[in-house]
Amino acid sequence: MKEALPRLDTSPELRSLLLPHCRLQPGEVWKDPRGRHVVAAGDARDPDFLKSLTQSPDFRSSPPVLALCDPPYNFKVGGRSSRQLFSGDREAYISFSESWVRSLLEVCAEDLNFYIWLGADQNDHFQPLPEFMLMMRQFEELRSRSFITMRNQRGYGTQKNWMSVRQELLYYTRGTPSFQPVYTQIPRILKGYYRNQRSNEQRSRNENIRPGNVWVDLQQVFYRLEENVPGAYAQKPLQAMERVILSSSNADDTVIDSFSHAGTTLLASERLERRCITLDIDPIFAEISIRRVEHYRREGKTGWQWESPFPEITLEDISQ
Repeated sequence: MKEALPRLDTSPELRSLLLPHCRLQPGEVWKDPRGRHVVAAGDARDPDFLKSLTQSPDFRSSPPVLALCDPPYNFKVGGRSSRQLFSGDREAYISFSESWVRSLLEVCAEDLNFYIWLGADQNDHFQPLPEFMLMMRQFEELRSRSFITMRNQRGYGTQKNWMSVRQELLYYTRGTPSFQPVYTQIPRILKGYYRNQRSNEQRSRNENIRPGNVWVDLQQVFYRLEENVPGAYAQKPLQAMERVILSSSNADDTVIDSFSHAGTTLLASERLERRCITLDIDPIFAEISIRRVEHYRREGKTGWQWESPFPEITLEDISQ
């Protein structure tokens, strides 16, 4: 079965078909009729735009306590570059990163959990990961907390190198934000001395193990999963986002994501009874984010599997 939409950020013809069906123009905001979320089409580097979102009446008294962001990685994704997933000069990328991080920190709560998905190009001295980590040192109010690795089931590589199957997630804090342990679906197995001496104590806590900073139990998103969003090439697993949100926020807290893409942070916030502020520079991905939460509320489904989130566009339209 083939996905109904190809990769959206590298197809100008398809984008020209989809843009007329997007509710938001650059600088515009969708407000959730239930008053829980906002989705905006805007630039993550614009501090005034972010302030207009967080200082709106619905969020003024509840600044974001969790920032969960998946920015561009500065290397070609799937061998192709675009405005949304671009590859360029390292200094320019770090300047871009510093700008969006600074703008984000200005609008968040003093006690903040901050997570950033990032990549490391093994064919180019692992950039931008080391440059980004060094750049983050200038934000003295932030404290590095963990360097998480998520394993992808499907990697890329050649017969002359190790298969690349890792995805990096950096975790920082500001102040003293809340954090509570969550558990995987992996059962706890006790052996030997610990089975005899501590089994009751261990079992009383949880039958499953807690995740460490290497995540091997999450399914990478692909077209056979319900949560799949066709055309969203950089989509992260919903379960990964929910793990972060459960551990680093509480019910009715506000979560912010400056790079909405497939709307996974928004959907996870909806499912876990958090409020969400999210934006994307591309009106198409802002529209997908809105449609995804509407689709979930209407159908109870987390995505479209291989079907299109834009049913008004037919396969015949795309192939012309």
